[in-house]
Amino acid sequence: MAETEAEKPVIPPEQSTSRPGRTCIDGVEHPFTTTAATVHLRDAEGKERARLFTISHVLDGVEDPASRPVTFCFNGGPGSSSVWLHYGAFGPWRVDMPDLQAAPPPPLRMVDNAHGLLDKTDLVFIDPVGTGFSRPLGEEKAEAFHSIDGDIESVGELIRRWLDRNGRWASPRYLAGESYGTTRAAGLAGWLQERGVALNGVILVSLATDFQNFVFEPGNDLPHILYLPGYAATAAYHGRLDPAPADLESFLAEVERFAIEEYAPALLLGARLPPARRDALAATLARYTGLPASQIARRRLRIPYSWFMRSVLGEGERTVGRLDARYTGPDLDPYGQEMTRDPSYDAALGAFTAAVNDDLRRRLGWEEEAPYEVLSRKVNQGWRWERGGRKGFPSTTGELRAAMIANPHLRVLICNGLYDLATPLFAARHSVEHLLLPDEDRARVQVCAYPAGHMMYFHPPSLRALKADIAGFIR
Repeated sequence: MAETEAEKPVIPPEQSTSRPGRTCIDGVEHPFTTTAATVHLRDAEGKERARLFTISHVLDGVEDPASRPVTFCFNGGPGSSSVWLHYGAFGPWRVDMPDLQAAPPPPLRMVDNAHGLLDKTDLVFIDPVGTGFSRPLGEEKAEAFHSIDGDIESVGELIRRWLDRNGRWASPRYLAGESYGTTRAAGLAGWLQERGVALNGVILVSLATDFQNFVFEPGNDLPHILYLPGYAATAAYHGRLDPAPADLESFLAEVERFAIEEYAPALLLGARLPPARRDALAATLARYTGLPASQIARRRLRIPYSWFMRSVLGEGERTVGRLDARYTGPDLDPYGQEMTRDPSYDAALGAFTAAVNDDLRRRLGWEEEAPYEVLSRKVNQGWRWERGGRKGFPSTTGELRAAMIANPHLRVLICNGLYDLATPLFAARHSVEHLLLPDEDRARVQVCAYPAGHMMYFHPPSLRALKADIAGFIR
């Protein structure tokens, strides 16, 4: 039976609203225009498939677009909107949230972001389908966009449409992704390159392009090796090591050497590892992590991150954070041995939800009854990880490598926090060391480390350093 007009899905028109703004960076005022807009993506027959929501900040008074870079920014999850990079790191304003504390109670305070990026680049913050105000349209199902390749394709089409509509094809072009956003950015680099959209640079904050590096599953020993330096840094930070390391940098270099040269071969031996050797290694691991050697040996030298985070502070009810292990707080299960609450995530969620809703609905006058999805658990839990029928650990490192080989001018900046137990710094270095680039191209990849966590920009000194590193990268 034919579908009647009344039964057809209602497709809202594209929307756009703009407002002027000013921000002060390094003592200099920068006037700009903020535009919130929806863009409809269409299939080959011209039918609308999705609306994608963006917020862009474009510096005023620039006559030659070729002189002004533009950076497309997004967060991860998958299922996260772009609020974290927008109102925490790159945008003209940021949430005034104290480091290492619970978020302050309302009213929310926004301040000029003295370390924002508008003095170096225009900014386009993208919310993938299912986040922010981005939704599937017509008869299209959300599942079409909630996979690695479906997500890359939709965000890539949005970027091309934005360049078309804003006349910015002559501008230097950058991508900036955080966490799963780095998975997307690496894949996008290859997707865009194949379609003639060459990039100048890719900024990867809290690298997550090789999931084998941090997915703890039986038979995958790589995370146990790559997390060890992060465990050691966390235990040292909280004073759980005896003796305490005199110099953190030298201590972590020692732990990294041990992880590769002694720990990794031992795990590879599995049941063939002699008991005496196992016990000796357990004692060394205890010295590096602050955990009991007997329990490490009982777990066959393997230290899952959820056990470490719940146990490193000793007997009690407190856990350290996964996104930022500097944070501590009571766990939901006072008697458990596995972490069930992340105090570093709880500290930020309410403040950033208020920030984006206040900015959009009051300052920009965006009218929409639907809620702005800051982080959709439904999208995250329904994500399809298979690629081309292949199962196993996802990776987009190959696409990034292909883009760098095809484009000899493409550079990559990787920014990771020392106390990040979601996407550890040592795992990021491992990915870079296995990127398989020709020797002469390795200098195009730069790794920067900060004494904070996954969202290193919550830590004011790290935010300053992050801005300096990105500014130098773009310059």
